[in-house]
Amino acid sequence: MDRERAAVRPITDGDALAVAEFLHRHLNPRVSTAAWGALLAPPWGVTAPNHGYHLLAGGSVVGAYAAVYSEREVDGEQRRFCNLAAFCVLDEHRADGLRLIRAILAQPGYEFTDFSPSGNVVALNERLGFAALDTATRLTPNLPSLPRRGLTISDDRRRVADVLTDQDARVYRDHRDAPAARHIVVTSRGEYAYLVVRKDSRKRLPIFASPLYVGGSRELLRSAWPQVGSHLLLRHGALATLGERRVLGFVPALGMDLGTPRAKMFRSQTLAATTIDYLYSELTLLDW
Repeated sequence: MDRERAAVRPITDGDALAVAEFLHRHLNPRVSTAAWGALLAPPWGVTAPNHGYHLLAGGSVVGAYAAVYSEREVDGEQRRFCNLAAFCVLDEHRADGLRLIRAILAQPGYEFTDFSPSGNVVALNERLGFAALDTATRLTPNLPSLPRRGLTISDDRRRVADVLTDQDARVYRDHRDAPAARHIVVTSRGEYAYLVVRKDSRKRLPIFASPLYVGGSRELLRSAWPQVGSHLLLRHGALATLGERRVLGFVPALGMDLGTPRAKMFRSQTLAATTIDYLYSELTLLDW
């Protein structure tokens, strides 16, 4: 008997629970249904056409591609972004997976990002016009360090909110309730550096900090990196940092460069790779 052809449907608010349960059961059971649901309901304000697309067969979800939308100002212009956040299709419907991707990419007026593609998806993305970001990464140990006179490092919410200005303040307001985003401010002599990081796992060891965004003074962050690393170790339990050069703007002195850093990709007709950061994405919304 022939397999029923799955129907491609947008993920609406009413579909979110069923899709979250599907992703929990079939993509990553270590991520709770509630956490998958939070991915489909980001805390920043945006008018989104859907939460991605899913496949339905026999009244059940058999595949899903969750998407996270945002509207941002880039080089003085408002841009609409669609972040491809989580992809899973049951084996018996694998042939229908491309229909999900094409449905998302067919939406006009969006810049597209994919910050956690698997090996097979990387090759597919390339055929669909995605370009690879430079993810050159240094694994650097976070070591205890003595305080430095005149330098303060804080992740206190009130302190962070009081220090940040302009774009950085907007970033914080949008992400202060994002489950995977951790916010740190470094201040010294009237300057500040703002660091958004996530806790990452490698081989199921959740001991790594991955910077997602840097605001304020990159030079201050560079000079204070020993103290920042100590803060990440003692306050966040991160034994090491996976620091991308393009995010930090510098390379920490200690550590080793990764031979094969994880791929991150984007598709745009007009935006340069240098304008792409990792905010407003699954990297800020989902711990795994």
